[in-house]
Amino acid sequence: MENMIKVSVRSLVEYAHKSGSIDIGYQNTVSLVDGTKAHQKIQNLYNESDFKERMTSGTIKYEDLTFQIEGRCDGLLFRNEKYIIEEIKSTAKDLSLYHENSYPVHWAQAKVYGYLICKELNLEYISIQLTYVNIHTEVKKRFLLAFSQQELYEFVQNVFKIYYPFAKWKYDHIEKRNDSIKELRFPFPSFRNGQRKLAGAVYQSIQDGNNLFAVAPTGIGKTVSTIFPAVKAIGDATTNRLFYLTSKTITRTVAEEAFGRMTKQGLCMSCTTLTAKDKICFKEETICDKDYCEFANGYYDRINEAVLDILSNEKLLSREKIEAYARKHTVCPFEYSLDLTNTADAIICDVNYIFDPRVSLKRLFDEHKRNSVLLIDEAHNLVDRARDMYSSSLYKSKFLELKRQYKGINVSLVESVSIINQSFINLRKKWQDQKMPVWGNLDEEFVDLIRKFVEIAELSLPDEDDPERKQLLLDTYFESQNFVKIVSYYDEKYVSYLEMFKSEVQMKLFCIDPSTIVNDVIKKFHSTIYFSATLTPLQYFQDMLGDIERDYTIKIDSPFSKEQLKVDVNPISTRFNDRSKTLDQLVSSIYENISAKKGNYLVFFPSYQYLSQSVELFTEKYGEVEIIIQENSMTEEEREDFLLKFDQNNAETLVGFAVLGGIFSEGIDLKGDRLNGVVVVGVGLPQLCLERNILRDHFNEVGKNGYYYSYVFPGLNKVMQAGGRVIRSEEDEGTLLLIDDRYQSMLYQNLMPDEWK
Repeated sequence: MENMIKVSVRSLVEYAHKSGSIDIGYQNTVSLVDGTKAHQKIQNLYNESDFKERMTSGTIKYEDLTFQIEGRCDGLLFRNEKYIIEEIKSTAKDLSLYHENSYPVHWAQAKVYGYLICKELNLEYISIQLTYVNIHTEVKKRFLLAFSQQELYEFVQNVFKIYYPFAKWKYDHIEKRNDSIKELRFPFPSFRNGQRKLAGAVYQSIQDGNNLFAVAPTGIGKTVSTIFPAVKAIGDATTNRLFYLTSKTITRTVAEEAFGRMTKQGLCMSCTTLTAKDKICFKEETICDKDYCEFANGYYDRINEAVLDILSNEKLLSREKIEAYARKHTVCPFEYSLDLTNTADAIICDVNYIFDPRVSLKRLFDEHKRNSVLLIDEAHNLVDRARDMYSSSLYKSKFLELKRQYKGINVSLVESVSIINQSFINLRKKWQDQKMPVWGNLDEEFVDLIRKFVEIAELSLPDEDDPERKQLLLDTYFESQNFVKIVSYYDEKYVSYLEMFKSEVQMKLFCIDPSTIVNDVIKKFHSTIYFSATLTPLQYFQDMLGDIERDYTIKIDSPFSKEQLKVDVNPISTRFNDRSKTLDQLVSSIYENISAKKGNYLVFFPSYQYLSQSVELFTEKYGEVEIIIQENSMTEEEREDFLLKFDQNNAETLVGFAVLGGIFSEGIDLKGDRLNGVVVVGVGLPQLCLERNILRDHFNEVGKNGYYYSYVFPGLNKVMQAGGRVIRSEEDEGTLLLIDDRYQSMLYQNLMPDEWK
């Protein structure tokens, strides 16, 4: 049928009834698991003649468009020869706060279902029952109203009156987008060696609905080689959206540049870049309260117009563009950018927006995911990032401070945090003979106490007026809520441990192996493309991130000649116990390397302490050499200033001292004579610690080499990333010096890239 648009009931009503659908700031959040359980308990009481999760659909014509709408109501009940639609909403709030018209969007959703079912069953009237259930107490509150088919028809027509301008833009945009993709050519005069092979593998993987692990050397142009075929797949209607996921701000910029280049060639796609809330917020403090922030106050009264405005006038929705339009329409720039993801053809964002259960895009419905592709840049970072995302900690001190702050103010809250504080004390006594005890199961009693605190905190937050107390309660609430959420993932790939120092006690749920959870996420998407220069060894990353039934792999040879990069090994021991003895040799080796040819050099160390010791001796011996040093916690401006020092026109040699695995050892692009050489000190092994040893023991138990999985492979990836900074284009030449005697062993020789051997 011509001019047909598919839309889900949920998407339709949330667009048309923004006000009341989401509350900026403190939100009454219920996990999917808790919500599903609450729904099922009610549905399990249905009669045999009732239907649960009843699918319904229909077509509605409005102006020049025909809408195919579909959805699934929670229940269709048959009582006294009459039909009743039940819409169930789970909450953690006190149900006395809920009234018949508290949330118009909930009625709206049920009314659209009501109209579709009236048409399907040829009913003149139908009743709608809105049921709220508290997930903690299981108390229910119901509202029941009857509607005629004509009333529901008029309501649905009014919904489409609001939705139509956006739908018309979207319909016209998709036609223009697909036509422009068909005409799109690769945005460079020619493919580099390996680029065509990579692009072909990405396109084929998306066509087949499979995942791809692509090992592609630094400097090949991985960003455009993955984005271009993913865009082509959208044009072929294989998919409808792509996410470009990164772990570094600088790689986000490269992705924006790729889309910008294709847009100049005529590509008509909307591409939204997401920026962290604390960076994009217009206010001095990131407080999402309508009484404090004019951009939050009345947000949903203005957001639809703001969305349509920017989409009608811009294609590349960068941070700067989003900020400009947010100011124009007085809307929160962060929430604005999230709302734009509903419509964008491409989204550039951090990996946490897809994988982290705390911040993942709740607006992204499952039907969106099924038609979306994930392009994961620098995918080697995802293993440790995922471990962090699916681990959670709580600290005794937070609950003790809440006890002090709320004494005499909130009896139930004080009672809750007092019991939790005492539980921490009991745990410390129980494990006092062990410095950091580890065990492999949940303390269910402790978890129940945290659940109870979350419930009480949720009721207490709306009435809190003191900013300092509210912030403490809010922080502890979110940490506790996340702790409870992580409990739902806890299995044999988790351990619990305590860390005790002075009066502080930390309880941590530590995710050893995130592979199952990562797979549960990516299975909802059409295809996932993992790519990096350092997915080595590939089997390790497939074990950590892959799905053996859907995985393709490809390794692209370096397009650069071996003569472009001169690799040397100096077999000095950099082991911790040998560092003081070999420090003079180390510094001399660095100087000898950088003095062979005038230029710009980066030297990477495994720790700040080792870096500081070396810099002190280096400046004492070779004070005439200009140096710059990576500092802890550098701002974005300081990082940019650091990189700007690497100027190809520098009259004298410049040496930058930095930390391996830090902000300057991957993602930066210093082409030509901006960088002439890199020195890597050590083999990048993570520092010995409890968590790394837990990983080692776990992988030994499951038949892997635990030392390799927990120390060697993560360390070597940092080394390869740092070494990959030297050759960035066909014209680049440079040197790489690896300082450590272990580089001469068969283990490291076998793991190194071919062009380094």
